[in-house]
Amino acid sequence: MGVASLPALDEPLAVPDEVAEGFRRDGHALVRGLARPEEAAAYRPHLVEAAQARNRETRPLEERDTYGRAFLQLTNVWRVTEAARRFVFAPRFAKVAADLLGVDGVRLYHDQALFKEPGGGPTPWHQDQVYWPLDTRATITMWMPLVDVPAEVGSMTFATGSHRGGDLQAYDISDASDAAVAQLLEERSLSLTTYGALAAGDATFHAGWMLHRADANPTGAMREVMTVIYYADGARATQPANRYQEFDLQFWLKETGPGEVAAGPRNPRLWPPT
Repeated sequence: MGVASLPALDEPLAVPDEVAEGFRRDGHALVRGLARPEEAAAYRPHLVEAAQARNRETRPLEERDTYGRAFLQLTNVWRVTEAARRFVFAPRFAKVAADLLGVDGVRLYHDQALFKEPGGGPTPWHQDQVYWPLDTRATITMWMPLVDVPAEVGSMTFATGSHRGGDLQAYDISDASDAAVAQLLEERSLSLTTYGALAAGDATFHAGWMLHRADANPTGAMREVMTVIYYADGARATQPANRYQEFDLQFWLKETGPGEVAAGPRNPRLWPPT
């Protein structure tokens, strides 16, 4: 399918009140059918092509560390092809993100294709926002499979309510973060939630400070997932608090300095559309 004939993804989707309330309480939510099956199928080959253009990983799984075995992480695919840009910039997705956050508008932080290879390992426990030099807690990630995800692979597991604790010092995605969070979960008796099998086009959303992980992929098929990270329009960049944020300030918030509104060329406003 050519780019011109791809679905527009601009028809709004109303978020039920109970889903929005659940997100603000629990820090995560599931939105079934955010992209219709035929829409996900139309965009999938374009997104896979864009992700493959970003991939530089050639080592076999057994030669990689825990992070490397967890997934192929291909970022800012919206800058590779027009089709990928249309998907990442989808007004329908961005409006749901804004509605769940309870804000008037959202900007793009960045996208990621997270492809978990056949035999790929688990994704350790972590918090996303430890990487982000932003002055707001109004951040959210959409996680959408491009293919049906069976129960044995599953969607992510969330430590429900953990986003309310802010920075829990989980730090990098590693064996160390996995061990530290496992101990924290036991100490705080946090409940775990997973939405299990998902269809292509379903989407989970989670808050930036949400503790989460993903299981390994024991199947022979690639788990193809696209993520889009949004933050509230008007948020400002902060002085980096760690080396991860130093990188992000220079790369994802390009041309934005600490204290400035995070509205640079790589962070367009996606809702309301410009």
